[in-house]
Amino acid sequence: MSIQSNLTNTNLIFPTTFNEENRVTLFHGDCEVFLNSLPPSSLQLVVTSPPYNVGKEYETNMPFNEYIEWQDKIIGLCVDKLKDQGSICWQVGNYIDRKNKNEVFPLDIYLYNSFKSRGMQLRNRIIWHFGHGLHANNRFSGRYETILWFTKTDDYVFNLDPVRVPQKYPGKKAYKGEKAGQYSSNPLGKNPSDVWEIPNVKSNHIEKTEHPCQFPISLVNRLITSMSNENDLVFDPFMGVGTTLAASALNNRRSAGCEIHRPYLDIAATRVKKALNNELSFREDKPVYEPPAGSGLTQNPFILEQ
Repeated sequence: MSIQSNLTNTNLIFPTTFNEENRVTLFHGDCEVFLNSLPPSSLQLVVTSPPYNVGKEYETNMPFNEYIEWQDKIIGLCVDKLKDQGSICWQVGNYIDRKNKNEVFPLDIYLYNSFKSRGMQLRNRIIWHFGHGLHANNRFSGRYETILWFTKTDDYVFNLDPVRVPQKYPGKKAYKGEKAGQYSSNPLGKNPSDVWEIPNVKSNHIEKTEHPCQFPISLVNRLITSMSNENDLVFDPFMGVGTTLAASALNNRRSAGCEIHRPYLDIAATRVKKALNNELSFREDKPVYEPPAGSGLTQNPFILEQ
């Protein structure tokens, strides 16, 4: 069986069953089934943003404890198929209990032990900060989600240079010691730290599709280029519209993904095809836009001029 991109004038077909030689594998169905078909130690990197159990069209609501048990099962399968040098990045937000006064349950805290109990080692709890989202009335508005980055062993892939960001003071010089007067910053840029400010994909975002909760390519690019090498296999068990696979194609990695919602799978096929042909539009990894001082956007119309 195969899945064809729905772009016009293309015959590109993606396989739906895994083979080591596949550049891309798109599986329409339950990720548990697909994971059980993989050989051991086949995955270098798992990057995903699973359903949050909040009632989106692509998920089935379940009691919170059952949801955590289900996630634990999928995490266990991912760990089983991971290479010794591999990593897992589980990007999650909060579960909001609408039936219990909107109580917040931070999913990364509830899922931490699913990794730790299997011998995985936490390297970073990355904070993804974004400036836009729903406005809350009875608590502070949520403007971040987390990425739990776990490795299987101490011998893991980590490439810092490809994800360095511009220095705040690139012209800074050492003022004492043997290197006094010499530039003190790394010419390639600085470590991006564990707090990443990257816009989320909302209505006017260049990457927006019909998926309500897709994450941006620049976010996934950092994970893929730092935690895998070219031709490594990157896997997303909850693929959605294929951001992880598109980013993998852009960075010359093999990829595989699972999706139960057919319309999203078709969009993923189209986006991956565009990425393979260098035709995919996406926001570059760059600082968030700041409107110039004095522009209409920066003026408060509710404050009367003195």
